[in-house]
Amino acid sequence: MAKILLVEDEKNVSLLYQTELEAEGYEVLVAYDGVTAVEAAREHKPDLVIVDIRLDNQMDGIELLSRLLAEDKTLPVIINTGYSQYRDNFMTWGAEAYVLKSADLGPLKQAIADALARVAVQQPVPDYSVGLAPGPQTPAST
Repeated sequence: MAKILLVEDEKNVSLLYQTELEAEGYEVLVAYDGVTAVEAAREHKPDLVIVDIRLDNQMDGIELLSRLLAEDKTLPVIINTGYSQYRDNFMTWGAEAYVLKSADLGPLKQAIADALARVAVQQPVPDYSVGLAPGPQTPAST
């Protein structure tokens, strides 16, 4: 089960998203501001983060995206906002997806599934040589 960190300052919206995503089988952690989100990401190591752009005065979603990716460049972050004009801001280009908020959560759910599928494909190849005997040794010259 994938762990999602949802960063949304509107409690009613976060409750709706949490309920919908848990019904899809995801474990959902909720943070209502950017500072708490950074701490939660460090502590809980989510598989994916969903970020609203407009958060509190301490840290907006764009700054949060930057901080999250500075700590883990492979962490998929989806921007979920009601503001389409930020899509052209180059600071948002590091996001895995940019989804506009709507009553239909289908596009967000699809972006989550797509991002998690891409992460699963990019997993490193296991090292099967662990535990095998070392290769032949050459005698050291004196």
